[in-house]
Parts: sequence; C-alpha cells; structure tokens
Amino acid sequence: MFRTMIRMFFRTLRLVLMPFMLLWAKLATPKGIVRTAEAQQQIDLACDKLALYHFKTCPFCIKVRHEMARLSLPITLRDAQHDAAHRAELQQGGGKIQTPCLKIADGKGNVQWMYESGEIIKYLQQRFA
Repeated sequence: MFRTMIRMFFRTLRLVLMPFMLLWAKLATPKGIVRTAEAQQQIDLACDKLALYHFKTCPFCIKVRHEMARLSLPITLRDAQHDAAHRAELQQGGGKIQTPCLKIADGKGNVQWMYESGEIIKYLQQRFA
C-alpha cells in the first residue's frame, strides 16, 4: 500500500510538472550558431548518421536538445517514451532504456550508443563546435 501511494505521488508530480518542463524547454532554447551554407551542409550530412533517443520532459534530454539547437545540429529525434518501435530499438541496440542516448553510426556500419547527457554534449561540442 505504501509503495502504491509513493508511485501515485510521483506520477501526479510528473503530471503537474510536465507543462512547466515543456514550457522551459521551449523558452530556454538558444539560438543556433550561423555557419556558411557549405559548412552547414557538411554538418547536416554528418548529422544524418546521428539519432537522439529522448523523452520530451526529461531534464537531461532537454539539456542535450538545447546544445543541439545552440550548435545548429539537425539530429534526428526519436521519442523513446511514446514510440514503442524507438523504445525497442534503444533497448536492443543500446542495451537499456535510458535517455538521453545518442546513436552514432559511421559509414562502415559500426554503431555506438552514447548515454549520459554530459558525455553527449561533450561529444557534440568536440565534433561540431
């Protein structure tokens, strides 16, 4: 009974906080850096091999999406919370359902699954800043 009450409390808390998290995500999104058309085209091609598995209201996912916006990176977003196929891909490929997770593919078919927002942001900054 006590466990059920705690679950209900946190579920209710999440529902109450969700609109505020979405509003914060929208209002706090930074403006992207401006590159030459050629440079941005190269960035766009490199981002074709990347996909971010995320939950819309996860604060760590919001942090990564803000960095993507700041760096003007058109990385594919995959909702692992509401899309069962994306959730299954994340579980099968990465080994666990944890967000954010950046899927990094190379031209040779190798795939790396990177968890942890700090690591993802560091990778994006080193590769694209």
